[in-house]
This record gives sequence, structure tokens and C-alpha cells, in this order.
Amino acid sequence: MTNEHNDIDDKPKNFFSRLTSALKGKKDVLKNNLVNILTTNKINEDLLEEIETELIIADIGVHTTQKIINQLKEKRKKNSKKNEDLKHNIRDIMLSILEPVSTPLIIKNNDDPFVILMIGVNGAGKTTSIGKLSRYFKDQNHSVILAAGDTFRAAAIEQLQVWGQRNKIEVISQETGADPGAVIFDAHASAKAKKINVLLADTAGRLHTQTGLMDELVKIKKILNKQSDAAPHEVMLVLDASLGQNALIQAEKFNEALGITGLIVTKLDGSAKGGIVLSIADKLKIPIRFIGIGEKLEDMQVFNRHDYVNALLNLPQNHQNN
Repeated sequence: MTNEHNDIDDKPKNFFSRLTSALKGKKDVLKNNLVNILTTNKINEDLLEEIETELIIADIGVHTTQKIINQLKEKRKKNSKKNEDLKHNIRDIMLSILEPVSTPLIIKNNDDPFVILMIGVNGAGKTTSIGKLSRYFKDQNHSVILAAGDTFRAAAIEQLQVWGQRNKIEVISQETGADPGAVIFDAHASAKAKKINVLLADTAGRLHTQTGLMDELVKIKKILNKQSDAAPHEVMLVLDASLGQNALIQAEKFNEALGITGLIVTKLDGSAKGGIVLSIADKLKIPIRFIGIGEKLEDMQVFNRHDYVNALLNLPQNHQNN
């Protein structure tokens, strides 16, 4: 990773190599097919159509792909037709799409705890992401408290408590089936009394189509807002990259209901395509805070657009990294 953001651990090059490997595989059409296409010396409309097809297959989406192709055509008119220019142009266009969402999460210390409301569908890796975030913030010298707001699953409460013990962080919880709003209310009151910097509030996984459960999230958000005018300071949606365009649909619906302020894109190691990040960035313009490629603590890092695009296109980490 570059100095653009602080990292979760001190092994950015190791993470980049693992990210590159995670986005690599037998079905990695973007890096294999597209890179092979770009070795040709003949740049014409047929080549651009091939690139368009590969971008769509790579889960970048029709709308975003069309934007990339249109910009390539414009650049082609202005620049030489060498394939090296084309490869760099694709990289530059992708970087420009990701620039608006490359905003780090800044924790502002004040009298009230900085509240991060964690949401997402079942299986996206939300509770695990909370555990990793708690360690990340603690390593940045922030005090942290966790709220076990997923009261539907006893396993979720236990999982959060394990992370709390591992990171020596207090977890506020109640019995399974308790009102999640009450749990998060208590956690906020405790965090404020103890002058804790960051409150990470877990919630039960739910589909964006489950109206009643979505309404419950809106209620939790209102409860937090009554405790502090600025809370929640961050509504963080955890998305499973392996779902492809379905992840984009989820993000759109959650955003309509709650107003998402940040994203964590997990399981990039489970997606042989990886292009969904570009599609999400282009369509929603919501900051991508972190990306994940596995279950281990070091497998989640602050999102860095240069590293992501270089890994996606199988380029070196420091390739024109400016």
C-alpha cells in the first residue's frame, strides 16, 4: 500500500501480493483475457469490442464498462495507437472512477463516542469485519467498545465476545432475542460514560428485501440519533464481492433505506472477477473504506485504489503509483 492511507498491519507488500493472487485464477478473465488482448499491436474497433466484452464478463457492469470504452475512444483520438498507451489508459480511467470513493475513515475525538453502525446481509462477513476493525482502531490508539446488536443469533454474540477477548475490548451484550435497539442504546451510554472513542455496533444480517428488518435498522439509527445528534457517524455496509452485481443491488437498497456512508468489500478472494468494486464505485459514489481477502486479521486493509487497479490488471504494486 502507498502512504495514501494508514494500513492495518506493517506488511503492505505482502497484502498486495495476496490481493493480486486473490484476484487471480482460472476464471480471472480480466487479467488473463484482457492482458492477452492488450499484447496485440493492432488497435481498432474490433479490439475495443473485445475489451468491452471482457470488462462486462469481469463484473464491472454494463454502465461502467460503457464509460470506460467511451473514454478509451476519446483518448485514442488524442494519443498514439500503441498498445502500451491503451493499457495505461485503462488503468488511468479505472483510477479516475475510484478516486471519489478513495476516502479514508477519520475518527474525530469529542465528548461523544464515534459510532459506526455495521449492517449487511447474512454471510457477508460483518461480525468478522467488526473484530478486525476493533483491532485496527485500537492499534491507532483509540479506545473501543463493541455492541452485540445481532441478538437473533447466539453464535454472533459469542463470535463478537471472542473478538473482544482477543483484542481486550469490552462487549456489551444481552441474551439471545433481546431488543437490538436496547443493546446498542446501553452500549452507547456505557461508551459515553467511560469516554470511549469508538463504538462498533453489530446488527443482525438481513436481506434488503425484508421490509420489517430494514425498518428495524431505521429504528436503531433513530435511537442512536436521539443519544447524539451526529450518531451514527458512519453507516458501514459490508458487501460480499463474490455476489457480483447482486452486491450492487444490495448496496442500492440499503443506501435508499439508511444512507450508507462507507463500504467494506469482503471476500475478494472468493470472486475470480473482482471488477464489482469498480461498478459499485461508479454507481453509488460511496467511500470504500476497507477491502478483505480472507478470514485472518491481516486479510483486511484500508482500500487503496492504486493497489487495487494494479492487482486487477496484474501490474506491479508501484506501477505509476502517483
